[in-house]
Amino acid sequence: MSTSTQYAYKVRDAQGRFTEGKVEAASEAAVADKLRAMGYVPLQVRPVNTGMQREIHLGFKKRIKAKDLAVFARQFATMIDAGLTMLRGLTIMSEQADNPELRKVLRGVKQDIEAGQSLSSAFTKWPNVFPPLMISMTRAGEAGGFLDTTMRQIADNMEAEVKLRGKIKAALTYPTVVFIMAILMCVALLMFVVPVFQHMFEDLGGELPLPTRILVMLSAAMKYLVPLFVVATVGFVWWWRRYGKTEQVRNVVDPLKLKLPVFGNLFQKLALARFARNLGTLLSAGVPILQALDIVSDTTGSVVIGRALNEVKESVRTGESIAAPLAHHDVFPSMVVQMIASGEESGAVDQMLRKVAEFYDSEVESMTEALTALIEPLMIAFLGALVGSMIVALYMPMFKIYDMIG
Repeated sequence: MSTSTQYAYKVRDAQGRFTEGKVEAASEAAVADKLRAMGYVPLQVRPVNTGMQREIHLGFKKRIKAKDLAVFARQFATMIDAGLTMLRGLTIMSEQADNPELRKVLRGVKQDIEAGQSLSSAFTKWPNVFPPLMISMTRAGEAGGFLDTTMRQIADNMEAEVKLRGKIKAALTYPTVVFIMAILMCVALLMFVVPVFQHMFEDLGGELPLPTRILVMLSAAMKYLVPLFVVATVGFVWWWRRYGKTEQVRNVVDPLKLKLPVFGNLFQKLALARFARNLGTLLSAGVPILQALDIVSDTTGSVVIGRALNEVKESVRTGESIAAPLAHHDVFPSMVVQMIASGEESGAVDQMLRKVAEFYDSEVESMTEALTALIEPLMIAFLGALVGSMIVALYMPMFKIYDMIG
C-alpha cells in the first residue's frame, strides 16, 4: 500500500511568474506530472522533512565521489548513444543511481533541463559536485553535438584517476596501519604496564638503570602528553579542513611536498600524470586551449605546476608554443617538454599528453609498489626495535637484582 509524502515545489507559470507551494503525492515524479497538467513548469520538487526525519538524516549524508560521477557519465553516454533523450536519461539516472545524494542532485539537474537550461549550465549550479573539467567538457560536447563521446571521455578520465588513487591507497594502507598499531601499543605499555613495574621497582629499592628511568619518566608524562596530542590532532584536522586548500597554505605546502625525500618524487609524478591526463582530455573534447589551461592549473593538485601553466597561458595568448615555457620549470622533466613540443609540431598534442599520462600512471604504480616493498620490512623492524627496547628496559632492574643475589 503506497503512502503519500508531502512535497514542496517551485514552478513557473505561462506568464513567467514563479510560484511556491506544498502538495501530497506518492512520489516526486507524480508531483511533477500533476504540476505539468496544471500548466506549470516544475523548477524544484523536494520532500518536506519533519523534525524527526531531519534529525535522523543530519550528518549522515553520503559524499559524492569521483567514482560515482564516472559511473554516471558512462551510463549517461550509453543512454544517449542508444537514442534516449537527455531528459529521459537523467530521469532514469535520478531514480537508479546508487548514491542517494547523487540522485538528489540529478533530480535538480533534470528540473533545470525541463526549465530550458543546458546540461552544462545545470551542472554549474552544483560546483561542489561537478568539477570544472566536467562542466567545460560537457559545454564543449553540447556545442559540437558529440555529448555522448564527451561523457565517455569524462568517464575514462575519472576512472583512471580513481584507479590510480586506489592503488596508492591500497599500497600504503598496510604500513600506515602497522605504524598506528605500533604507536598505540607503545602508549598502552607506557600508561598501563610500566606503572605496575614502577611500583615493584620502588618496593625493591636501589637505583634504576638509565633506560628504565627514561621509560618511567615517559610513563609519568603520558597522562599529560596523550590529552595534549589528542587536542592538537583534533585542532590540526579542523584547521586543515578549514584552511588547507587556501592559496596561502598551498603556496607553502606544495613546494615542500615536492622536496620530500623519496615521496617528493612520487608527488611530482602524480601531479604530472594528472596534468597530462586532464589537459589531453580537455583538448580532445574541443575545449579552447586557454580555457583548458585555466581549468588544469586548478586541478593538478600542485601550486608549482599551476604557476608554470600561468606562464604557458601568457605564451599561448601571444601566439607562442606550449612547450617553451615549461622548459623553464624543474617540475617538468625534459621528456614531457619534448613530447609536448613534438605533439605541437604534428598537431596531436592531446595524443602526446595521453601518452605522457599513461607513462606517469605506470611510473606512479611501480614506484608505489617499490615503496611498499621497502616500507613493510622497515616498519616491522621499527616495531620490533621499539617494543623490544621497552621490554628490555623494563627487565633490566630484574637482571641487576639477580646479579646481586648471585
